[in-house]
Amino acid sequence: MTTFDTVLVANRGEIACRIIRTLQRLGIRAVAVYSDADRDAKHVGLADVAVRLGPAKASLSYLNPEAILGAARSTGAQAIHPGYGFLSENQAFAQACAAAGVVFIGPSVHALTVMGDKIRSKNHVAESGVPVIPGVSLPGQTDDQLTKAAPDIGYPMLIKPSAGGGGKGMLRVDRPEELAAALVTARRVAAGAFGDDTLLIERFVSTPRHIEVQVLADAHGGVIHLGERECSLQRRHQKVIEEAPSPLLDEATRARIGEAACSAALSVGYTGAGTVEFLVSDAAPDEFFFMEMNTRLQVEHPVTEMITGIDLVEWQVRVAAGEPLAHRQEDIVLTGHAIEARVYAENPERGFLPTTGTVLALREAHGDGIRVDSALIAGLVVSADYDPMLAKVVAWAPDRVGALARLDRALADTLVLGLRTNLEYLRLLVRDKDVAAGRLDTGLIERKLPGLAFRTIDDHVLAAAALFLHRAAWSVPSGADPAWSRPTGWRMGPHVATRYVLATSPTEVVTVAVLGAPGGASVSIDGRTAVPASLGVARSGPVRTPASGGEQSFRVEVAGVSRVFTIAADGARLWIGADGFSVDVVQRTGAETLADELAGLGRVAGAASPDVRSPMPGTVVAVHAASGDRVTVGQAILSVEAMKMEHQLTAATAGIVTVTLKPGDLVKLDQIVATVAGAPDPDAPEPDTATVNADKGAPQ
Repeated sequence: MTTFDTVLVANRGEIACRIIRTLQRLGIRAVAVYSDADRDAKHVGLADVAVRLGPAKASLSYLNPEAILGAARSTGAQAIHPGYGFLSENQAFAQACAAAGVVFIGPSVHALTVMGDKIRSKNHVAESGVPVIPGVSLPGQTDDQLTKAAPDIGYPMLIKPSAGGGGKGMLRVDRPEELAAALVTARRVAAGAFGDDTLLIERFVSTPRHIEVQVLADAHGGVIHLGERECSLQRRHQKVIEEAPSPLLDEATRARIGEAACSAALSVGYTGAGTVEFLVSDAAPDEFFFMEMNTRLQVEHPVTEMITGIDLVEWQVRVAAGEPLAHRQEDIVLTGHAIEARVYAENPERGFLPTTGTVLALREAHGDGIRVDSALIAGLVVSADYDPMLAKVVAWAPDRVGALARLDRALADTLVLGLRTNLEYLRLLVRDKDVAAGRLDTGLIERKLPGLAFRTIDDHVLAAAALFLHRAAWSVPSGADPAWSRPTGWRMGPHVATRYVLATSPTEVVTVAVLGAPGGASVSIDGRTAVPASLGVARSGPVRTPASGGEQSFRVEVAGVSRVFTIAADGARLWIGADGFSVDVVQRTGAETLADELAGLGRVAGAASPDVRSPMPGTVVAVHAASGDRVTVGQAILSVEAMKMEHQLTAATAGIVTVTLKPGDLVKLDQIVATVAGAPDPDAPEPDTATVNADKGAPQ
């Protein structure tokens, strides 16, 4: 094989790890790049050599073309693989690579230019006979022009930024009176995310299914497709679970949609791996419309690899080195079924806001038909600097039912403690009856979310936390007398239980009283009748931790019912997980408990808290109210950004606000960022004394 000696991977996380493994299998020296935030990341350790790019901020590291090309020159890299995201679809970067004499492992600048713009690409492929969704896709359209064109398209419609992807700035509009405000919002988001506020509008297809076709093309005129992927399980236009092949398409439609994808690729002289995305109505599966072409590797490419046996990264490299494709269309056989779930650092119970933390305990799935593409290592610090995707868990089986079952088991076997993830949410989706039946569309998740029943902190979890703390207190320091060092509860008179105060949320605490040894105790939760409970070491597969030594998995028995948990401690915070479910509780000191009680003395029961807390860690990007301002319920006070997501924090009560933060300040999860003190409204009418007295039962 005539190829490169050294290739630089201009990316991070799981995709960098995945590319590096293929390069090394091919005997190619792999160069990693990293920011200061990723100094100890997994991809850095996997590579043959690693080069620092700069600070954590993406614009100064992974989005810095000069730094990346400098790393290529210093390491003798002949080619750069951009992965996905960052600079993977950046025409200027591809041109800079060519000017520097470095091969960009991706399509030509022409293909990037045409397909990188939704308006341009839609008009271009329509000329090649590829079906497109009715709409307005002309460059430079003003809000007035789009509004005037809207009646001819009809409602509901979809507003989409012309540049970029990932669902950012994409809004559904159901009624004419919503359009003006939606256009303003979409332009603002598009400008901020992509530096281009050009918009297009198109008909919203009812019960739409997102079907994409994987293509491979070489520089010698060869182009093939590798079947399709079903990507309809999305939340806020972000894919969550993908599979191949689609359960919707029959063989005839599969051939037609594949041919259309190849036509789109040929129309721009495409080379390498790319994906042509189509919208298909569930009600008319033989009718499909072109949406866009992703001129790069896709996150969900593993499912295609698992049903075709073709390594897409390998063929990206081979094509970039000038090789012709070794496969013809008739050689491509789709075998079995593969399904992928994306594991994110996010909290589904808090509106899927991103989370951060340190990986304290890690177990990843393995076994027949299981593939895990992961950036996770024990001790990894997950920051708010980058995209929250941590790993992809993929399952293959001879049929779809088997693949779903394997994926569910693999997700249950996956454990990440130290930060919140979406593992439990993924399991709920995989086991949903509509998903199992293949009744999918892009709105399914939004409809299902209100009915998803997440597990909550129950007596077993609370007992596990208290007994774990009790076990630590029970261990006797060297040289100490067990009779006086252990919390046995012995006293003159009745024995006294040891009390552990556990915070289960920023505003809720539970007291667990433990009497006896951890291996055989009685436990009372919030004053309820004590029940027998015990904590013992269990064996539940290898769990990796930042420091070797110490038990992680425990069997907890409460009132005769036994469950196994993995427990990890981070100071006063305990992380407890099992079967894809994980929670954290915090041990409260006596001083903290007293302070909470004092703070609540003057508060009316059930009243909204005056504290405004950040629901996610991140950076303050805007402050909308100044200290001393009067605010109303729901008024925005400041905005916090993390992992490409911006969240507005609002007042839960009316009054005078105090804000001590400014743009650029970092905030932690649940940090108090503002307080609202109650104050009379000078414009409010005087209360009706007679009515007040009547409410109190006084004579009128």
